[in-house]
Amino acid sequence: MNKLRTGIVGCGKVSHTHARALSELRESEFVAAYSRSADKAAAFAGQYGAVGYDDLDAMLKELEAVVICTPHPFHAAPAVRALEAGVHVLVEKPLAATLQDCDAMVAAAAKSGCTLATVSQRRWYTPVIRVKRAIEEGKIGAPILGMVTMLGWRDQPYYRSDPWRGSWRMEGGGVLVNQAPHQLDLLIWFMGPVAELFGYWENLNHPYIEVEDTAIAVIRFANGALGNIVVSNSQKPGLYGKVHVHGNNGASVGVQTDGGAMFVSGMTPVLEPPVNDLWNVPGEQSLLKRWEREDTEFFRTIDATNYYHRLQVEDFLRAVLEHRQPLVTGREGRKTVELFTAIYRSNRDRQPVQFPLEPESGREDFDGRLT
Repeated sequence: MNKLRTGIVGCGKVSHTHARALSELRESEFVAAYSRSADKAAAFAGQYGAVGYDDLDAMLKELEAVVICTPHPFHAAPAVRALEAGVHVLVEKPLAATLQDCDAMVAAAAKSGCTLATVSQRRWYTPVIRVKRAIEEGKIGAPILGMVTMLGWRDQPYYRSDPWRGSWRMEGGGVLVNQAPHQLDLLIWFMGPVAELFGYWENLNHPYIEVEDTAIAVIRFANGALGNIVVSNSQKPGLYGKVHVHGNNGASVGVQTDGGAMFVSGMTPVLEPPVNDLWNVPGEQSLLKRWEREDTEFFRTIDATNYYHRLQVEDFLRAVLEHRQPLVTGREGRKTVELFTAIYRSNRDRQPVQFPLEPESGREDFDGRLT
């Protein structure tokens, strides 16, 4: 199999996860890393036998594919430059903090013919795949109610761990932008396109940050189904992330994607295995305990952070080599940004938001964040 010459933009905590994947996968020859700091780039790249750059354009000349690991509001600029240079791009979640940035990347990919993908590694969790297949195979009939509940905790040391955390301009948002995108992506993947949303957000108990720590929303999907979102960083020490889908034949399926203390990339491990926590498909109820045992046993054999990121990076690289679409395209990533943007706008305007959303122009309130 051919190899792609690969690199990384941004040398923060999550970058090491991607560097390990790019160094180990047979589809990749990891050759370069970029940071605005030449010393930081050299130190990071040296750990993996790569070359450090503080000149992005010079690095891109050496690459065929790159992973963007900068803070969320700074994904678009290097991604667009890479795509314009003919380099395929995988962007850490979320695709961007704004729809304008999403559309700039999607347009650059379309113009260049290069692949644009975004990280949502929980799609590779076995319990998540079971839910997706159950829906596709009609085991719950038509999905009529989708629910996301993610309750966790982020403390002051977490927000002090990087200078960009907790600010609108540097992080782009709070729980919606940084912690919830994985579950929001799964909700849309399971339920289909959104038609309308009404939501609220608030900072309830984190006075030392600007961004929201809690958000809720109700949804009407394009197929007539309903949905509910409750996400928060205000519950100590951290509880769980769940996505449940209920069908019109009375059957329900669900997955707990996260449990225990909240995972922080590059700082803490994933503590509890993802499991199916809801499954009453007729004739299959007894499978739940077996699946939990099997999934827990498998979880103990892997480093979950590295394992699932590696699966997604592998899918991205193989998609490029095989001239096919990756599982999570840039357009798929935009759907998650559209969803959390709608919650910000709905809170600002105190009214439902209709989909699809387009970027706003002529406003300075950052899509309802700066109210």
